[in-house]
Amino acid sequence: MTTTPIPRYGQPVHQSGRKRIPVPVQVALAFAAVAVAVMVTAGGAKAAITVRHPEPLSGAGLACTTAARVCMSESARTAWLLQDGVVVDTVPALAGRPGAEVPLGVFAVTFHDRHHVSTIYHSPMPYSVFFHGGSAFHEGSLSVPSHGCVHLSHSAAVEFYNALHHGDRVEIVP
Repeated sequence: MTTTPIPRYGQPVHQSGRKRIPVPVQVALAFAAVAVAVMVTAGGAKAAITVRHPEPLSGAGLACTTAARVCMSESARTAWLLQDGVVVDTVPALAGRPGAEVPLGVFAVTFHDRHHVSTIYHSPMPYSVFFHGGSAFHEGSLSVPSHGCVHLSHSAAVEFYNALHHGDRVEIVP
């Protein structure tokens, strides 16, 4: 287990020229990420709802929250696999090239495809874990940026493929 700290925000979330996530979508994602616990009294006649927002990972100013299953920092070229707010692995990661950046924000794993082939570039994307449209974590070069995905080493791609499940929270930060 690696204990590399998650980086602090060092720049604004939306930089000039970056893909922006529309505010209504950001709000919807924030509400979707809120955990709601319903407690019913012993008699079952009354219910209380407690709303809990995800806490920062290890204190104020950190890039990702305890609700994240994956945190990826584009500037650090690093991704962290987390379990219950604890970093279980730290791996090198390389995001999209200029003009094909991975969108910043909070997402959820949508599907897996071990033998995916890009329908646009006709290139293999082994061990793909999709989290936003065509954006995915997958095995790829750690020196040549992708066309909108996050490249991982073979071993990291296999680990992410096996560890992440549909609905797991993905946070992509600058």
